[in-house]
Amino acid sequence: MGAIDFDQCECNIIHEEVIAEVRKHMPDEEVLLDLADLFKMFGDSTRIKIINALLHSEMCVCDIAALLGMTKSAISHQLRSLRQTKLVKFRREGKVVYYSLDDDHVNTIFDQGLLHVCEK
Repeated sequence: MGAIDFDQCECNIIHEEVIAEVRKHMPDEEVLLDLADLFKMFGDSTRIKIINALLHSEMCVCDIAALLGMTKSAISHQLRSLRQTKLVKFRREGKVVYYSLDDDHVNTIFDQGLLHVCEK
């Protein structure tokens, strides 16, 4: 007798009441696509490092580049992506542009992900 593959369902029954109930709670497709784009931002280690840095302090591109040992150009590219998904925001003070996390939700998302991966 072979091993049971728990990833495969061998029944042919459609549970209509379950489907109907879950369907009521499904966000619109556009919202789900936006959510997928948001989570893609967490799929890059450089962006994760930038978010982690900004958890602790508002920083300019030069400071982030120095912290991570990367070029200002590479950091700027990642910050542009993070801005587009509303994970970071910026403010200008003279010639210096300072970046920070957009809101407390970003901190929560990051902290929850960190807790999850650190679970024993």
